[in-house]
Amino acid sequence: MRINKFNLFKIVAFLCAVFTFLACNDDNASTIESSKITNVKTFNSSKVAFADGMSQSAEGTFVFPSNPENIKSIKMYIKDICPNKDCDEWDRYANIYVKDKQTGDYYELGRFITPYWVGNEKLERGYEFDVTDFKSILNGSTELKIYTETWNAKGRTYSVEFDFEEGTPDYKYSAIVPVFQYNKSSIDGVPYGKEYDTNVFDFLKSVSIPANAEVAYFRTIISGWGHAAPGNCAEWCIKTHSILLNNQQTYQHKLSGIGCAENPVNNQDPGNWQLDRAGWCPGMVVPFRFDNIAKEKFGTTFNFEYKFQNYTTTGEAYYAISTFVVVKSNSPISKPQVLD
Repeated sequence: MRINKFNLFKIVAFLCAVFTFLACNDDNASTIESSKITNVKTFNSSKVAFADGMSQSAEGTFVFPSNPENIKSIKMYIKDICPNKDCDEWDRYANIYVKDKQTGDYYELGRFITPYWVGNEKLERGYEFDVTDFKSILNGSTELKIYTETWNAKGRTYSVEFDFEEGTPDYKYSAIVPVFQYNKSSIDGVPYGKEYDTNVFDFLKSVSIPANAEVAYFRTIISGWGHAAPGNCAEWCIKTHSILLNNQQTYQHKLSGIGCAENPVNNQDPGNWQLDRAGWCPGMVVPFRFDNIAKEKFGTTFNFEYKFQNYTTTGEAYYAISTFVVVKSNSPISKPQVLD
């Protein structure tokens, strides 16, 4: 068959269209693959309560994806279920933990405060937490625990799920260990404004960062409790905490308001949910605070100290606090070391 210039042009145009279609489909396939999400449901309408044989915590073992090196992000969602105001009506301290398979210790994944009288049904998927830093632990068969400082039989009911997004992570390998955790409840936090037992509350540590770390940082959660005079501390007063490295003030955590009045869980009636507290709000996640560690400290050991702003009280005030150290690398990395 004789092919003239016009027919040749049509053939070339057709082939270009085919190649463009295939290229676009390859791109789409890559996009779909890189954003593949595995959803894992854990606690399902699990109730925690006090009295009537109930417990303030619920525990369970769940199976997560076993390929942390291929996980780009992990999001955790907590539904606080209270459709008919039949739950604990007060703003209660609550958190969720993951159990380290190697040490048997529970690590605080996230903390939240329950709203007055209602659940968080106004949030489509509930409270959202980025827990990617814990992906070295959140894999395979894993134990979780959810806790609420509730003091009545109505308690709280929770459903919890995780989204594991597959794809290229910022760094292929990571590890996390606690520097300290004084977070079992609000009243198990650190007494503020009075002398405390340094054998129980130890804020002087020695931290070693692996030499092949490419990124390292501290991850801290703080919430203040109590109405001690003066200033109704630690819940209602703004104080600044400091982290010292090798005796030099390096980071500060100011416990100012986080915008309680803008909370989308705005159906907490009655209740003084709109007033800002020391770094937390009823019906909201307690925020994480991140402090990047300078690269010159990678491969070294340095002294760590957490210090509270000076304050003297005649009442009871507490800070519930946990700090972790996270390391990341594109080569296999060991856990950082934290010693007393």
